[in-house]
Amino acid sequence: MKGGGPDTRGPDSGGSDTAVPDVAVIGGGVIGLGVAWRCAQRGMRVTLYDPRPRSGASWVAAGMLAPVTEAHFGEEPLLRLGLASAERWPRFAEELSQYGDLGYRTEGTLLVAHTDDDLRAIERLYRFYGSLGLTAEAQRASQCRERVPLLSPRIRGGMYAPGDHQVDPRRLTAALLRAATEAGVTFRDERVTRLDDVPAGRIVLAAGTGSARLAGLPVHGVKGQVLRLRLPDSSHFGVNVRALAAGRSVYLVPRADGELVVGATMEERGDTTVTAGGVYELLRAAVDVLPEVAEYELTEARAGLRPGTPDNAPLLGPTADPRVVAATGHFRNGILLTPITVDLVAEYLDTGVVPDQMAPFDPSRFTEAARPTRAAAPDSQPWTPVVTGAKRAGTGSARSLAEPGPGEPSNATSEEATR
Repeated sequence: MKGGGPDTRGPDSGGSDTAVPDVAVIGGGVIGLGVAWRCAQRGMRVTLYDPRPRSGASWVAAGMLAPVTEAHFGEEPLLRLGLASAERWPRFAEELSQYGDLGYRTEGTLLVAHTDDDLRAIERLYRFYGSLGLTAEAQRASQCRERVPLLSPRIRGGMYAPGDHQVDPRRLTAALLRAATEAGVTFRDERVTRLDDVPAGRIVLAAGTGSARLAGLPVHGVKGQVLRLRLPDSSHFGVNVRALAAGRSVYLVPRADGELVVGATMEERGDTTVTAGGVYELLRAAVDVLPEVAEYELTEARAGLRPGTPDNAPLLGPTADPRVVAATGHFRNGILLTPITVDLVAEYLDTGVVPDQMAPFDPSRFTEAARPTRAAAPDSQPWTPVVTGAKRAGTGSARSLAEPGPGEPSNATSEEATR
């Protein structure tokens, strides 16, 4: 049961424009589409390569914007990036709203415990969040059921994170596709097999797990199976529910249109097969938390690949290839990190200076290779910034481009995590 797929048609697909673009983006998921849009807004000529935009992990993801309840021990740099991106989400959503309803909701997230052991685990998380200054409110069992009356009477308690929101990634990528089109992005429905074959001044690699094959980056797939169900009219609720049910982690994300997204498995596998075992485990945990789920219509079951890295944080910025800029490896947080990722990558391409917020996620951090100077002036960078057509027509002080040397997205799952 896979359900309907996305409309993957990109305007001008396979067009005949022979001008070498300033920027080629590889991958048409939420990150690739967002980077293409932001670069085009800055006056760059942009071509995006993907035979099926929107069709990878973006189509599977639940769209939780959860910097607090996704915080993990030892991932503080990633947490800071997530919080910074969450701050950008309201303006980002408002800017994109002219291209369609994103399904952006701000009711918050409720994390609940099904057993006493689950409650003790959540209490440890609550203390951890408090030590980091994160906003979360402890909840008694009765308070949890006040927020979501459909919760099981066996729920022991939990906590509420008012700043953890949600967006519908399917609506988001549709809006980004329209925004990028209106900004002048050219779409090529081609699968890239070698970056050397891509004619562009700079290449942004937003190809998810395909980034390993194309550029040797340390990105691997972590499979996530996700279910979609239909809520009866009488059962709608607004807050996201995350839960520990006898040690099993599950989330339930309600849409305003009555869809309920349930996820997600975490499997060190590279396939996208939906399995009976995966569906069973998700439904068992969901029913433990929200018993009425057993009566809901199951409308879709899909699997996607989160692009994971050795430290679970993204790869952002210049790579060993001076033409290639990484925007990949977002693992669980691709949707959350979209606003800050696309802004930072576009800024870097425009100026040649690595922004401070990008520096901790240097793709070379897993090697002993020298890293680019972070705060140096553009003239001291190992490569020049993108020079747009508008800049070329000006005073002539801007430097010229260097001479150039595209599943489910063509080069992988699209960049974002199955969350």
